[in-house]
Amino acid sequence: MIEQKNHHYEYAVLVGIINQQQNEQQVQDYMDELAFLTHTAGGEVKKRFTQKLDTPNPKTFIGSGKMEDVLAFVKTHDISTVVFDDELTPAQQGNIEELLKCKILDRTGLILDIFAQRAKTSYARTQVELAQYQYLLPRLKGLWTHLERQRGGIGMRGPGETEIETDRRIVRDKISLLKKKLTTIDRQMATQRGNRGALVRVALVGYTNVGKSTLMNVLSKSDVFAENKLFATLDTTVRKVVVENLPFLLSDTVGFIRKLPTQLVESFKSTLDEVHEADLLLHVVDLAHPQFEQHIASVNELLAELKVQDKPTLMVFNKIDAYAPDAFDETDLIAVRGSEHYSLEEWKETWMAKTEGESVFISAAKKTNLQYFRQRLYQSVRKLHITRFPYNHFLYPEIEVGEE
Repeated sequence: MIEQKNHHYEYAVLVGIINQQQNEQQVQDYMDELAFLTHTAGGEVKKRFTQKLDTPNPKTFIGSGKMEDVLAFVKTHDISTVVFDDELTPAQQGNIEELLKCKILDRTGLILDIFAQRAKTSYARTQVELAQYQYLLPRLKGLWTHLERQRGGIGMRGPGETEIETDRRIVRDKISLLKKKLTTIDRQMATQRGNRGALVRVALVGYTNVGKSTLMNVLSKSDVFAENKLFATLDTTVRKVVVENLPFLLSDTVGFIRKLPTQLVESFKSTLDEVHEADLLLHVVDLAHPQFEQHIASVNELLAELKVQDKPTLMVFNKIDAYAPDAFDETDLIAVRGSEHYSLEEWKETWMAKTEGESVFISAAKKTNLQYFRQRLYQSVRKLHITRFPYNHFLYPEIEVGEE
């Protein structure tokens, strides 16, 4: 796996395929994201290879001709890692490793590696370890030869496991041990959440690297680790926040990503328990990202999987300071003006305005429009608070929400 200890970036190559499920533009976006993931893990992307294929090659994922191109580039430029955009089968991974004679990773392996770097608490480390072992189990190869009994001959007869069986048994034992450990920690965390009393709970959700932790720091005046890299947050952080005079709990959760592997969602289900128990969701969106609408769709899909899509949600469009629409030539009679040319004011008039006024445009880093956001947040939390405590509503007066 890619390691980052002395900041020596490893040279990497990215490989993806264009098919009916993902067109050229989508693959380009996925590759940009994969390049950012590689950089986060400590790699430097030297080249990207894409190929149009209806179905991936069952042996080598891409065609033999394209594989020769990749091999030639790997040899000439001293590439140590080749990263594939889709999940590879264990057989494909083995075949490609044999051909290219270098480290082969797929998107899942890369995300797991970043998770292993980022996990700080015992709970997050246990979750990552479990996901890594589940990923490793079908990909096991003989790690030592002195146990190999499949060769036969003198001194090799008799009972005993083959080395691969030993490895599998060790990994399976480890998986069951980690699952037990997670069950214990889950119980402890449920008790912890139960002890938090009847305060209204608000959870920050959204795509990875949209500014959830920065917003958390601004609101709670705390010091949660925030960085312009993917998956800077893996551990759930909960803080008590007071807006005006109204107290509530705010939790920062792990960011979502497209093509998130199933075993990762399963492992991190318990981290997302905070989302389950939240009364209000703050869906943070990076407005400056060209694909932010697809990010919203990905997050909504995952929220639907977690069965929390019906919770009250406030859309928070962040990074308005970095938003810049593409230039559009009004004199060009052929060009069509698309959403990428919309100004910020025009975006406010589109479907975002149709979410029944439940959207706010801010910049957490530059603290733009934060006062308006606090007022809107106060209103949303107050609405939930007075249904829970109907007899002390006079303590939290209604406030006039100003203009953005």
